[in-house]
Amino acid sequence: MSSDSKRSRARELAATHLARGDALGRFEPVYAQAAGVAANVPWADLRPNPNLVEWLDAKAIRGDGRTALVVGCGLGDDAELLADRGFRVTAFDVSPTAVAWCGRRFPRSAVRYAVGDLLSPPAIWRQAFDFVFEAYTLQVLPRALRDQAISHMVDTVRPGGTLLLICRGRRPEDAEGQMPWPLLRVELSALERSGIVLEEFEEFWDRHEEPPVWRFRACYSRPPA
Repeated sequence: MSSDSKRSRARELAATHLARGDALGRFEPVYAQAAGVAANVPWADLRPNPNLVEWLDAKAIRGDGRTALVVGCGLGDDAELLADRGFRVTAFDVSPTAVAWCGRRFPRSAVRYAVGDLLSPPAIWRQAFDFVFEAYTLQVLPRALRDQAISHMVDTVRPGGTLLLICRGRRPEDAEGQMPWPLLRVELSALERSGIVLEEFEEFWDRHEEPPVWRFRACYSRPPA
C-alpha cells in the first residue's frame, strides 16, 4: 500500500468514527489491520522522533531516574529512547493492539506500556511525572476536544516538571487542511491556561519529512509547589 493510500485510509477511518461521535476509535483499526506490518501504519517510522532527539541532545538531558510519560506512544520508539536516556517511563496509547505490539518489539523493555485514553487518564497519573512528551496527538483530535486533551495532559506534570510538545503548525492565514490538522500558536495557549508556563517556543521546517513540514516545538514547566 502506498503512503498516499495509507493516509487516505486513515482519514476514511477518522471520518467514519467522528461521524459516530467517537474521536479516538479509529486508531485501533489502523493497528489491527496492519497485521503486524509497521509499514501499514501511516505514522510508524520505527525510530525515535528526530525532533525529540535533537532537543534532548541540544539540552544534554538525562533522566537520572526521573519519571516520564509518553502520550500516544504508538509503537514505542520515543518511550524506549527516553528509557535509554535514564528516565523511568510510562507510555500509553488508546490502541490495545499498539500497546501489545510494543511488548513484542521490546520484550526486555523497562518501559511500562499501558492502554490509556488522553481524554480520561487514570487519577494516579495526576501530577505524577517529571517529564511529559507529546508529539502529533493533538493534531489528530478534532478542535472541540483539544482543550480537554490539553487539560488532562497538563494535569500529569508534577510541580517542577516539564512538558515538551511537538506538532504541525500553521499561520493564521493558512488553511487548516486535512487531518492531521496543523495547529495555530494561539491554540497552544490553552496549555498555559491549564497551569503551566511557556519556557521555549520554536517554529521550524522539519526537513526530516519529505516534503518538509512546518512544526511547532514548545517546552513548558509547572512551577514548583
